[in-house]
Amino acid sequence: MDRRVVAVAAALVLACAGLVGYGVLNTEDEPGERAVPTAEVTYEVRGEGTADITYLARSEAGKATVASDVTLPWKKTVEVPLGKEPTVSILLGEKGGEASCTLAIRGRHVQRSTAFGSYGRATCSGALPAPEPAVRDSAVEPAVEGRSQP
Repeated sequence: MDRRVVAVAAALVLACAGLVGYGVLNTEDEPGERAVPTAEVTYEVRGEGTADITYLARSEAGKATVASDVTLPWKKTVEVPLGKEPTVSILLGEKGGEASCTLAIRGRHVQRSTAFGSYGRATCSGALPAPEPAVRDSAVEPAVEGRSQP
C-alpha cells in the first residue's frame, strides 16, 4: 500500500475522531436547569439561644433544608416552587426556652407559632398556588361557521 494513502486514511480517522469527541464534550448548546415557577417566602425565627430549623427552599422537588444549632434570632428569604407548601419548623434544645416562627409569602404575613420548654416544637406553613399549565398557541381552535365557541 502507498504511504500517502495510509497517511490520508490516518488523517481522516483522526479528523472523524476529533469531531465525535467535540460533539460528545461540547455542552454549550445543552439546555440548562429547567425553570421552575417560584414565590418569595421569608422565614423568621425569634427568640434567644439556639434551635434546629427545618425549612423548604427552592428545588424542583421542594426538598427541606435543615440548619442545626442555629443562634437566634434567624431570618431567611428563599424561593419556593409553586404548588409546594412553604414550611418552617423549629425544635428547641434540652435547655428549652421560648422561640416563635413566622412565615411571609410575597411579603404578606401568613402564620406565626411559638415553641416553649425543653424540646419545644413549632411549625408555620402556608399555601402556594399550583403553577399555571403551559398554554399552546395551537390550542386555540378557529371558529367554524354554524358552530358555537365554548
